[in-house]
Order: sequence, then C-alpha cells, then structure tokens
Amino acid sequence: MNLIQATIRTTQTRGQVNTLRKNGEVPGIIYGGESANEKISLIKKDVKNLIEKENFLSNVISINIDGKDQQVLPRDIAFDAVSDEPIHIDFLRIVKDAKIILEIPVKFINHELSPGLKRGGVLNIVRRKVELRCPTENIPRELTVDLNGLDIGSSIKISSINLPENITPTIQGRDFVIATVAAPTIVKEPEKPAEAEDETAAEGEETTATEGEEKPAESGDKAESDKAESDKAKEKDKSQTEKK
Repeated sequence: MNLIQATIRTTQTRGQVNTLRKNGEVPGIIYGGESANEKISLIKKDVKNLIEKENFLSNVISINIDGKDQQVLPRDIAFDAVSDEPIHIDFLRIVKDAKIILEIPVKFINHELSPGLKRGGVLNIVRRKVELRCPTENIPRELTVDLNGLDIGSSIKISSINLPENITPTIQGRDFVIATVAAPTIVKEPEKPAEAEDETAAEGEETTATEGEEKPAESGDKAESDKAESDKAKEKDKSQTEKK
C-alpha cells in the first residue's frame, strides 16, 4: 500500500490557496464516514508520483497526518488547464463495512498459451474495466483473465472471473462478455469491376485495329505518283497534235 504525507491546512481564501500552490503544495480534502471533512495539503512531487502509478483511482493509499495513518481512496483530481499540473485532489475515507462502486481494470495473462491466438486469432477486448460494488476494506487492484487453453470462438464472460468475496458487478441479470478470441481477419484484394474489364478489352481492340490500318504514302511515294500522271498527260497531248 502506498504511503503519503499530508498536513492539515487552514486556508480560507482563494489567495491563500494559490500561495500554497506557489510553494509547491497541492490542496486536498478527505471526506466520507461519520468523521468531519479534513482539509489537507500535500507536496506536489508526492502527488505526481502517486498519479503516475497504475490504476491510480482504484488503489487504496495510506495518508499520514500528524503521525496518524488513515486509509483513503483517490476519487478526483483537478489539473491546471495551461500547465497540466495537479491543483486539487479529493480522497474518500475508507470506512469499515461500507461499499463503493469502482471501475476495476481487467488484466489478460498467458497469451502464449492460447491455441486460438497461436493460430493467428485476435483477442477482442469488449471491456477493459468492469464496474464493481466493493467493500471499502476489500478493493481488488485488478481482475485477471487467464487465456490458457482458449481457442478461436471462445468467449470470456464475467461468470468466468473469480470475484473476491462480497464483490459484485453493478450489471445484474445477465452474464456479460469481457472479451472473445476471434478468427483472424484476412484482407482480400477486391475484384476488378466488370465495367473496368470491358473498358480494358475495348482499349485492346482499338489498339489492334490502329496497328492494322495502312499507313499514308510518304512524301517520296507521292512524288513518283505525280510524275507518272504528268507523263501520261504529255503523251496524250502529243497524240492529239500528230492527228491534227
């Protein structure tokens, strides 16, 4: 369990709170149970280290105030819109026999022991977190799903997860799915549309026809043709002259 130091704060105005923040501290409050709310301040560095821990908002921590420890659960944290630094944090006091609703993360293990995943199957995660109603003194850090032996088509439901004692899902009346092992997705190249094939064929026929056409006479062939016609004309004129 994480341990963090805090001190009671006596700030009354926004200016006093801002001064506290400028001095590297984060204001906070502890509430819940029959005890009065406690206004506290924490060192910013400690708060940032706390935030970086996995599943921060579902982990019970111990706060030491003036030498006395008490267990709390982080419930909300505010950040500065510009610097993204933490500027306020709320804690819920852990009270025996009380219950709280939390989203608990799901962890999947033994991927390498799943026959379905070995054959190229895909783990399709439906819920990465499950909302549970938990006793404040018995909050699980995570729910574990063992993929050992699961083949393609397998479905992991909430009933297949061993929940700790006195912990129940908030969704009642149905055995909802957490994840499935799905068949691999094969991307098939789309077939060419019939219209495109017809256009390709038409282009091929046009090319063949163009290649089979006779080429026009070149300049040399045309000159020889003109000369032959001129000679015929001269012969005709000579014949008519002799008759005269």
